[in-house]
Amino acid sequence: MLNNLDELLDSLVLEMRRGVIILAVMSRLGDSQYGYSLVQILSDQGMSVEPGTLYPLLRRLERQGLLESNWDTSENRPRKYYRVSQQGEVIYKRLLEEWGILSKSIKSLTESGEEL
Repeated sequence: MLNNLDELLDSLVLEMRRGVIILAVMSRLGDSQYGYSLVQILSDQGMSVEPGTLYPLLRRLERQGLLESNWDTSENRPRKYYRVSQQGEVIYKRLLEEWGILSKSIKSLTESGEEL
């Protein structure tokens, strides 16, 4: 039974993280970053993201016009750098506002004094 509960919890945590990872990624792309550096930055801030999750997300956000990218070929290993686009800045600010509202609501609901 405990194993099933652990699996369920892992699944629910994964769902919750998926909802905030876009905000976390965009928050670090005011300055250009390449994928692996972004993985490290996020991890250092307590938001570990697997490269297999991050790279498809970066490509999707770029297709949606929220990120811009450019290749740096000046070193032996070319790197694709991502940065928030102008449209992405607008969306990021709106997402941040929505996060603040949701966060405040959740805090209010969970600290209301009513216990399970």
